[in-house]
Amino acid sequence: MAILVMIFRKMLKNKWLELSLLFGLVLSVALVSSMPIYTEAILQRMLVKELENYQVTSGAYPLTHRTGIFLTGETPKENGDSARSVDQFMQSIGPRFHLPVLEYVRERGTDSFAFTPKDKERVDATVKRNVDIVALTDFEQHVKLVDGVMPAKEPVNGVFEVLVVESALAQLKMVLGNEFVIEDERVPNPITVKPVGVINPKDEHDLFWNTPLESYGRSFIMNYDVFEKYITGGDAISVRAGFWYFALDYSRMNMDTIGSFITTHQRIDGFVSNTFTSQALKAPALGVISKYMDRQEQLRVMLWSLNVPVMIMLGFYLFMVSNLIVDRQKTEIAVLRSRGASRLQILLSYVIEGLMLGAIAYAVGPYAGMALTNMLGASNGFLEFVQRSALLVEVNATAYKYALYAVGFSLLMTLIPAFLATRASIVGHKQQMARMTKMSFWHKYFIDVALLGVALYGLQSFKRRMTDLQSLGLDSANFKVDPLLFLVPALFTLGLGLLLLRVYPLFIRLVYGLGRKIWPPSLYSTLIQVGRSSNQYSFLMVFLMITLATGLFSASAARTMNSNTLEKVKYKNGTDIVLNVKWENDAPPPMMGGGEEPAGEGETPAPSTPIAPPKRVQYTEPPFQVFGELPGVAQAAKVFVKDDAIAQLGKSSSKIKLMGIDTDDFGLTAYVKDGLLDHHFYDYLNLISTEPSAVLVSRTMAEQMGVKEGDSINVGWNGVSYKPFTIYGIVDYWPTFNPNPSQPASGGKKPDLPKLVVGHLSYIQSAIALEPYQVWIHLKDEPNAKQTFNDALNEKDFPIESFMDTGYEMTQAKNDPFQMAINGVMTLGFLISVVISFFGFLLYWVLSLNGRVLQYGILRAVGISFPQLIGMLITEQILTSGAAFLLGAGIGSVTSLLYVPLFQLSFNPTTQVPPFQVMVDPSDSTRLYLIVTAMIAIGLCILGYLLSRIKIHQAVKLGED
Repeated sequence: MAILVMIFRKMLKNKWLELSLLFGLVLSVALVSSMPIYTEAILQRMLVKELENYQVTSGAYPLTHRTGIFLTGETPKENGDSARSVDQFMQSIGPRFHLPVLEYVRERGTDSFAFTPKDKERVDATVKRNVDIVALTDFEQHVKLVDGVMPAKEPVNGVFEVLVVESALAQLKMVLGNEFVIEDERVPNPITVKPVGVINPKDEHDLFWNTPLESYGRSFIMNYDVFEKYITGGDAISVRAGFWYFALDYSRMNMDTIGSFITTHQRIDGFVSNTFTSQALKAPALGVISKYMDRQEQLRVMLWSLNVPVMIMLGFYLFMVSNLIVDRQKTEIAVLRSRGASRLQILLSYVIEGLMLGAIAYAVGPYAGMALTNMLGASNGFLEFVQRSALLVEVNATAYKYALYAVGFSLLMTLIPAFLATRASIVGHKQQMARMTKMSFWHKYFIDVALLGVALYGLQSFKRRMTDLQSLGLDSANFKVDPLLFLVPALFTLGLGLLLLRVYPLFIRLVYGLGRKIWPPSLYSTLIQVGRSSNQYSFLMVFLMITLATGLFSASAARTMNSNTLEKVKYKNGTDIVLNVKWENDAPPPMMGGGEEPAGEGETPAPSTPIAPPKRVQYTEPPFQVFGELPGVAQAAKVFVKDDAIAQLGKSSSKIKLMGIDTDDFGLTAYVKDGLLDHHFYDYLNLISTEPSAVLVSRTMAEQMGVKEGDSINVGWNGVSYKPFTIYGIVDYWPTFNPNPSQPASGGKKPDLPKLVVGHLSYIQSAIALEPYQVWIHLKDEPNAKQTFNDALNEKDFPIESFMDTGYEMTQAKNDPFQMAINGVMTLGFLISVVISFFGFLLYWVLSLNGRVLQYGILRAVGISFPQLIGMLITEQILTSGAAFLLGAGIGSVTSLLYVPLFQLSFNPTTQVPPFQVMVDPSDSTRLYLIVTAMIAIGLCILGYLLSRIKIHQAVKLGED
């Protein structure tokens, strides 16, 4: 009990330091616990989006589970008992999905039987009516009567009343009210049924309808309770099939419920497979969700690697605050050691103190992690936030497990200074106080050199890997973003910062030595203070250097990753909207079963028997002008694309991509990145604009076919005549054209590169053939231009076969979980670094100010004015914080220059067009400088205010040093 009292008194004595330490602990726990929270939240959002896309494209609700069983018992009772046993199993298995059940439907069905009319004079008895009897739970609540009445709940005079769909009346050639009797040798006791109502679904999109109601066109639909009583539980007709259908709420699906869904599916599969010989399970979502199990682990590794710089920063902060606490208590520790207290006893008091603070951080941290996760979800770039729909954030067991790890690590960091302090006796402590120039741990053991060595080795390894990928045409898409791409730059930043801190005191001494005879007293004192006590400033300077360097690197990396991803989408599509409109034609309908294979490229059919050439399809061009007149459209262009065209040069020929354009419209519609071509995009269009047969060809075609400007080539495709074109220019890139090989080299041969020919659409149409073209649309630069265009397009009801929206694809790319992780974690990491640096900066200088009151009093006593004292403080800040600011900017620039180019490893070289380019936006650097400058300025104002409040004249008293 006495030790607890001592600990509480010690904590109250240093309450501000203890609160600062608690702040760091909470932030550390929040950051670490946010990783699993964010991983599950972002994957849950991605999974829900994928399931929504599946529902849109397929028209079917994705998260359903349907079990079908064919019952093969010899008696009706045996089959009925089997069906009810499955009912019990399914009823118990439903909650195991751990998802809200939106619909649970049981369906029964009999064999198809021959039904004959009871009154053969009124109904044609020659019509074969093979019909089954089905029943579904709660069926009546989901249908509406078109004609007739709902069936009775019991047989009426021995006749079972049933419902039918509209198509059944025509297929079975009957009307309501007629009675039909089973005539089948399998049914010794025939039953009579009477259709009394025609139904339609109340809502076509109702989740109840796993199969369309129209599929019951040859079925009599009976009340479920009647079916259960007289068929499932009877002995007249045997139940032959059963279906159990779950519709689950996929908006609540996360990584935990994915596991539950898969496990439950496997349990159902195992049960029905072991019990029945014929069964079928259908779960469409399995194909969508299976790939996300692997992505969960990938994203977790990614988050750890992204947070390495911030965790290093937090470790430094915790160590620094703990060191400040221990420094103020070193005299007490030394006295306790001198009076017989063991190191373990002293260390135990710090362990208890750390456990108390750690318990608070463990309780609060995960919920602070939730707040950080919401910030991550709103990030759209480095230090950019948007109004995005909130992530579904929950504190889970994994978050608390990670929080426990963070508390343990933080506790270890805070105990290191206490452990080191317990080694010194009172004599040793006084000796250490007199040796202010003691070398720091990382400089003594060359930690800085080791870190730089590891970082430079990683740099060379990545460069070798990048060279191999580019030379061999390999695909790097499988590993996405390599986590080491973020870890190695962090090590380089830290190593270079520590190395500069090793050299910086020598620079201060050089400045002091160069002007020691001319420096004013205030600057003279400051240079001596900084030069002799450089170890005291090392933690603070490391804070500022790593903060700024990490921010600059993060800004450059995030900007580069975002820009290259978006440029890839814009180049691939070529413009804002690409439409494929249906053209009327005289093509015959496709043959059933397939026909002859067409001759391959370079092959000709054997001339043994003459074969009539296929009739060329004639197309009717739809109106084009209307697209350019739609609201929101700035320009529209016709773009003809033929991927399987052929170019002939002499006796050689090669497959090409032929693009036909109208130069004026295309120039105003297409997007080409600046600097991608040797000349401006318009120059190439102007070059071919005056000659109808002029074309541009890709450099890949020029190199592989050996053509050049001025050469003539013949271009056409299967079924048309070839026409001559003249080459006017050679381009490296063109909108939508990817010059990279689609397949890696094999067999020692160079890969066959794609080839492009760009000509005039009007000449291609008149000289070769008129075939469907694409409609490229460039939207106006207005906020609601796309929505206005979409509304107008839907209102016109054009026969659109395909619709490509570049803006939508760019949004999808930004919402990729890995892209969001990079943007969010880098932004969050920098903001945490700034906050930590500010608190560390302020805490250090406030304590330093309080500890040097006597020194300031002596300086005032010897004639230093208060403005000069403020000047000394500002000079000291410039030589420490200001120097760290400049060094951090330099380190960040060097790190970006060396390591950001390596991020092209994360992009598939076969699809990354335009080529990877490092992007640096001056506005990013400006924001960083403003944030860090504001931090230092606020800190200086607070320090100046505190200095003005100190009664320095009272510090110099009789008997003091």
